[in-house]
Parts: sequence; structure tokens; C-alpha cells
Amino acid sequence: MRRAGVKKGLFLLVVLLMVSFVSGCSGGGQESKAQEQASDVIKIGGNYELSGQVATYGNSAKNGIELYFDELNAKGGVLGKKIEFICLDNKSEATEAANVASRLINQEKVVAILGSITSGNTMGFAQIAEDNKIPAITSGGTNPDITVDPNTKKVREYIFRSVFIDPFQGTVMATFATKTLKAKTAAVFVENNSPYSKGLAEYFIKSFEEQGGKIVGNEAFLSEDQDFNATLTKIKSAKPDVVFVPAYYEQVGKIVKQGRDLGITVPFMGGDGWDSPKLAEIAGAKALNNGYFSNHYSPKQQDPIVQDFVAKYEEKYKQTPDALAALGYDAAILLVKAIETAGSAEPEKIKDALAGLKDVQAVTGKFIFDENHNPVKGAVILEMKDGEQVFKEQIIP
Repeated sequence: MRRAGVKKGLFLLVVLLMVSFVSGCSGGGQESKAQEQASDVIKIGGNYELSGQVATYGNSAKNGIELYFDELNAKGGVLGKKIEFICLDNKSEATEAANVASRLINQEKVVAILGSITSGNTMGFAQIAEDNKIPAITSGGTNPDITVDPNTKKVREYIFRSVFIDPFQGTVMATFATKTLKAKTAAVFVENNSPYSKGLAEYFIKSFEEQGGKIVGNEAFLSEDQDFNATLTKIKSAKPDVVFVPAYYEQVGKIVKQGRDLGITVPFMGGDGWDSPKLAEIAGAKALNNGYFSNHYSPKQQDPIVQDFVAKYEEKYKQTPDALAALGYDAAILLVKAIETAGSAEPEKIKDALAGLKDVQAVTGKFIFDENHNPVKGAVILEMKDGEQVFKEQIIP
């Protein structure tokens, strides 16, 4: 009887465990599905430079994005759901940008990614987003290779940007040099381990020469360099009419300061990488006089849309928004517009909607994407005067 009782007990235990397991799986699946349907948030990832070499850029973009999402959520969100923005620090490193993307996709389960700022960091994770079919919008990466694979020459379906690209920016500055500054000769000082710097230099040189200009110096430096005197002395001896330095603010500040100390008085020029309040701190306000750079907008433009954005940003963060803040805000606008247009937060549908967006009004312009997922919009030229950015002119393609 004891053995029979034991066997019967074991049999009942097995049956109960099987029932429990089946009902548990079934209930868990239903619960998971119910939770998914009942979710009141849409998770958006941020892959930004919150520390490291270009931290002011990443934090500006993050501020701009959060400003827009906070406004949106206060109005009820999109598709009846609130946006949850999960922004992680890529430490201004391409390898870390790849790690951040993997975490956002695999652990946080985001439906889209905003970022990064630099071309190198964006290219560090673009293929990961593409392979996982998660749309990404870089708000700072200007290198053409970000949206078009340089090996296959095919457009990356899931990668977009809210910034104009290096060919346009390089051409703008070459035109400004020849037409406005009347420059006949130029020297170029390039950061040799930066895709952004090399791309901008390439297109500046091409356009400058096509417009009749002559390149009298083409020098290079590395991001870790601190002393630029030897190379700047060579540039000075070439007697260029302008010096084009397509780099980020930390290097630019040191180069301009050392160049002025050596007696280089001609205009220094650059791209949107100059745009940081830290630039004047590093170079000194006086050294930056007779300095010009291309950018995506100016907070001093009298456009009502620009002024409304500037007022809201200053109220929230107690500082004037730079171009990276505006571009982050615009990237958030584009993403939400795509979700609204798609009527869905599914990555595939967001991607398709992004590709078809037309005439989306944002802070830095009215957006339409070309066949390579690049926005078609204008640029502004800013002049540095006593440490302040002064709106010089606007160029519309």
C-alpha cells in the first residue's frame, strides 16, 4: 500500500506540474501580449556623446530632443502613447557607440535610435542598426558614407540624418571664400583620423579649385595632438589668403590660438564642428576674430520658428541653443512625424514613413529627404566677433 500510495502521489504530482507548466506558459504569453498591447510608452533610444572629446555636442542634442519629447508628452504623446527617451553615453568613441546601439536594441527594445553627433561615432553603429532593422537618425553625422555603404554603394535603408552632408558644406565654404572673401589661395589643415574632417576638406578643395582657387598648403594633424606650431609655421610661409580647418572645437580652438600667436592674420574658416561655447574659451575671443564657419542655423535668425525654439530652450536650460541642440530637436520632430504618418511604432513602418517624408517644417529648415536619405535644406555662415557668433549670410541650395 505504501508503494502504491507513493506511486499514486508521484503520478498526481507530475500531472499537477504539467498542468501548472502549460497554464503558466499560456498565461505568461497572454500576459505578455496583454502588457504589450496595454503599453503606454514608445521607447526611443539616444546614442550620444555625453562625455569625452565632444561632450558639449552630445549634451546639446540630448537637451534638444528632450525638450521636444517633453512638449509632445505634455500634449498626450503620439498615437495615444508617451515617448520614453533612453539616452546612453557613447563617451565620444566609435567602439562605445556600437556597444550602446547593441544595448538599446537588444536590452532596452527601442523602436528607433537618435544619434550620434560625429560621423565616426555614427558609422560605428550604423551597420548594427541596419542589420537589426532599427531606424536611426543621426543629428550630427555629415559624412556621405553614413547613409550609403561605401563598399556596395547601396543606400542603408534604416539610416537617415537631420544634417546636411560634407559635399554641400565644403562647397558652401569654398564659395564663401572665393565670392565673399575674394580668396585666391587657401591652406587646408585636416584632422587625419576623423572621417568628418577628411570629408569636409576633400569637398572644400574640389570646389575651391573648380572656382579658380589654388591650394597652397595641405597639412594634417591627429586628434591627440596639442602642439601645432611646426605645421602652422609651414602654413604661414605658404601665405594663403584663408586657412580652412574642418575640425571639432577642441582642436580648432588650439590651432587658431597658436596660429594667431605665430602671426597668421588671414581668416580661419571651418564647418559646423566649430559650433560650441567652448571654442572661445579655448582660443580666446580676440584670436577668433576674422573667423567664419558654416552651420545649420543661427539663434539670431529672425525666423519666428527659430525664435520660438530659442525662447523655449533658454527657458528650460538657461543657455542659448547651439546648432546641435536644434538638430537634435529636428531629429525628434522627424521621427515623431514618421510615427504619425505610419500610424505605427513598428520599426519597419517607421523606416518607410521616414523615406517618404516631404516638407516637414522644423527649426533648421523645411525637410525633404533625397534618394540617399539626406535632407535638402540651406546653410548659414557665421562670423566670430569678440567671441560671439554673428549671422553673416544664408545659402539656400
